[in-house]
Amino acid sequence: MNIGLYQSASALSALERWQDVVSQNITSSQTTGYRKRTVNFSAELRGELQTDPNGRLGREGEGQSLVFPQSNRSISFTTGETQPTRRELDLAIQGDGFFEVQMPDESKAYTRSGEFRMNSDRMLITAGGQPVLSTSGSPITFLPGGGEVTISRDGTVSQGASSVGKIAVQKFADNRQLTPIAGGYFVAAASAEPTAVEKPEVLQGYLEGSNVTSLREMVDMVLISRAYEANQKIITTVDQTMQKTLEALG
Repeated sequence: MNIGLYQSASALSALERWQDVVSQNITSSQTTGYRKRTVNFSAELRGELQTDPNGRLGREGEGQSLVFPQSNRSISFTTGETQPTRRELDLAIQGDGFFEVQMPDESKAYTRSGEFRMNSDRMLITAGGQPVLSTSGSPITFLPGGGEVTISRDGTVSQGASSVGKIAVQKFADNRQLTPIAGGYFVAAASAEPTAVEKPEVLQGYLEGSNVTSLREMVDMVLISRAYEANQKIITTVDQTMQKTLEALG
């Protein structure tokens, strides 16, 4: 058994997963509030080959560990760049925290995308149509003919002289307990309890872009391509060597 052949095949599999993540980042780089997906590589021990004192295989003696590459996906929650839009219902969070929204099944989800709007029921909703929740846990509903909407830095929503609610800004002790779902939302694990950000900083008329650097992703794509080619050449070389050996042995 040629261990190098299996190690290169394992490396190709890990590189394919990395390529999928980079492709997703490039595709979503212009999506409001998108969080970059990352891949971490490590070496995994899978069994042990027994060798004799001279390093030959097949006899009892000191073992040689079999090391194979593996990859683990994660999410980068670093803050993206904030851009002005001058639209009164566009919001961006400075620092930690997520907007809390209500999903169709009454569960809660979290997002950094503050691209909000008002529906026909005068309710504040996300671009996907989910109601934005207040600190009281209920949707925020605007007053009929209430006038211009102003949103203070602490998330308080007002129409004229009337307050209609305060937008909830929640955070988690460990963002790794958040799982991404469609629409740019995250859902929390059952054991993860959100806590309110004590002094949120909400900017009205701004949106937070993705935290993806397109140039960095393109560089990674080139690195993936070169590593993939190198491992393919190793597999081809090993295969040719084995073929020649079999032909020589008859």
